[in-house]
Amino acid sequence: MSKKDRRKSQLQALKSIDQIAFQQKCFEIEQRLFRSTEWQNSRTVAITISKPPEINTWNIIKRCWEAGKTVVVPKCFPQNRQLIFYELHDFNQLEQSFFNLFEPNPDKSIVIHNDSIELMMVPGLAYTISGYRLGFGGGYYDRLLSTYSGITMSLAFEEQMVDSLPIESFDMKVSTILTEKRRIHCDG
Repeated sequence: MSKKDRRKSQLQALKSIDQIAFQQKCFEIEQRLFRSTEWQNSRTVAITISKPPEINTWNIIKRCWEAGKTVVVPKCFPQNRQLIFYELHDFNQLEQSFFNLFEPNPDKSIVIHNDSIELMMVPGLAYTISGYRLGFGGGYYDRLLSTYSGITMSLAFEEQMVDSLPIESFDMKVSTILTEKRRIHCDG
């Protein structure tokens, strides 16, 4: 199955999760994250602003703020397919961008260098237990991860775990995946 076809089928699988199950799964994944040593030991956390049918990250961001952590969120720059992270203190710093994503408004936010990020939450549509992921297309995170040396983690529903994905030479793995049922160590 091509990456394009896999993306389409994964989106359908995610959209088919009923609202009550979705809320319960998000809660269980959040709890697994908050108990993790990666979360507990990180002061600066990079995370995207989710939109359905992705795992809800809004509550995770609020929990970061409550715990006194620095939250950084990415802004996409399509001309060079680059992600730049900005510190987020308040949801009012966000603006709607292309694809109806919520991203930081650069006029209201401060750039945070990738070296300052201790825990990078990497989004995706599908994952293998070895840590490969199928992103939303564009290769933004693969470019970023090729030079990132901090901790990488993905949050996924069990429905996003697949046996295999089409892997290309530039595809980068994450080190840990948390689902509502398990913690997957992808480093071996």
